[in-house]
Amino acid sequence: MEKIGFIGLGVMGGPMCRNMAAKHGGEVHAFDLSEAAREALRDSPARLAARMQDAVQGVDILFLSLPGPKQVEAVCAEVERLGKPGLLVVDLSTTTVASARRTAAALEKAGMAFADAPVARTREAAIRGELSIMVGASAEVFERLRPLLAHMGTDVTHCGGIGTGQAVKLINNALVFEHTAALAEMMAIGERAGVEPATLLQAVSRGSGDSFVLRNHGMKAMLPRSFPDRAFPSDYVLKDIAGALEMAGDAGIQARVTEVARDYYAEVVRRGQGSRYFPVVLELIAGRMGKPDGSS
Repeated sequence: MEKIGFIGLGVMGGPMCRNMAAKHGGEVHAFDLSEAAREALRDSPARLAARMQDAVQGVDILFLSLPGPKQVEAVCAEVERLGKPGLLVVDLSTTTVASARRTAAALEKAGMAFADAPVARTREAAIRGELSIMVGASAEVFERLRPLLAHMGTDVTHCGGIGTGQAVKLINNALVFEHTAALAEMMAIGERAGVEPATLLQAVSRGSGDSFVLRNHGMKAMLPRSFPDRAFPSDYVLKDIAGALEMAGDAGIQARVTEVARDYYAEVVRRGQGSRYFPVVLELIAGRMGKPDGSS
């Protein structure tokens, strides 16, 4: 059995690593800078590493689940320094197409391989091992990874060469953020027209306006107005939208709907609410979010 390393045990990485350790027949060595994140896996079969180097040395495949391209590139630079020819690095994070290709090229020069395999769906799906995973890699690398990725996801798609996994993930996320902002607009308009938000969502869910965003973000977060800090924050939304707009610019397309969504979430962050779960954009659109100076 191939030995696995796993770096990044946060909101999504923790449950992904737990599933990998429980289902993979070989060793899984896990590391996170946060002691609390490491301790959360103490009851799992994962072997907790005290240092990042300990999660890299001796493994055949290294999985990463990190906040963004800056962190991924920093970790991969350290992996290059350690010198692990033959190592396959698999990035489960959401970064950018350019970052994935830049990282792959640097690792290739050091005799290592790379695949971008960002994940979609919720933390609950990560816990259940039911994520959607979008993979950018050669056909040979994808076939090697498929059974391992199946420990964490029920839908694993080979999107093409390096960078295409990130392209598909950024498009997926942009659509979710745009739809959430659009739903927030309609909920605010409907309420001012005299329609109770619960009635609106129930009725629309029975028509052609139904969607995953409506049933998940709308009914579970926007309707009860529950926007916790530990969920996907608006700060992260701006990172992903920036990646999507960078890709649009490279393609020579002005993504106007994406730009509108970016402006909404940028205003959420400007008003000091960037750490809250991103459907909080409803509070901005509905006029319930305070201004940066604390006034209403």
